[in-house]
Amino acid sequence: MTEPFEAEAGSAGVARGARLGVDVGKARIGLAASDPDGLVATPVQTVPRVLPGEGTTADVARIAAEVDERAARVVYVGLPRHLSGAEGAATQDARGFAARLAAAVAPVPVRVVDERMSTVTAHAQLRAAGKKTRSHRPVIDQAAAVIILQSALDVERAAGTRAGELVEAPTP
Repeated sequence: MTEPFEAEAGSAGVARGARLGVDVGKARIGLAASDPDGLVATPVQTVPRVLPGEGTTADVARIAAEVDERAARVVYVGLPRHLSGAEGAATQDARGFAARLAAAVAPVPVRVVDERMSTVTAHAQLRAAGKKTRSHRPVIDQAAAVIILQSALDVERAAGTRAGELVEAPTP
């Protein structure tokens, strides 16, 4: 089945347009966006996490608004697997969040991508840039989202297709 928005794919195999990257944490969600050509990921903001409830939660609504504002063609959500590749509680939480987000942004596709070590890498990059550990908290989730999105963009360029696994929106 062809994904929405992919019918007009260019020579690279994917349709032109902004992409969003999402790093789902227990307390905060990092958000990153790309340029329309999918070359560079940049931080957008950190969104407070809201526990799932009835209907669309404020965190999902904020990301959906960003999808609309940027006319995003795809949303990549990081999937935090164990180093062995096994899935745990955090992975299931991210999958649940991705499914709720997919329902909110349909027909824009949501895809999950492996994000092992993204937060560790983000901390290392911030330390290397001279940021004190104490000052990491407000931006670490955004930095992790940038790493998730940039990795997906690199896969897109190399493979000519979208990265990751398509998330099916739950049916009501």
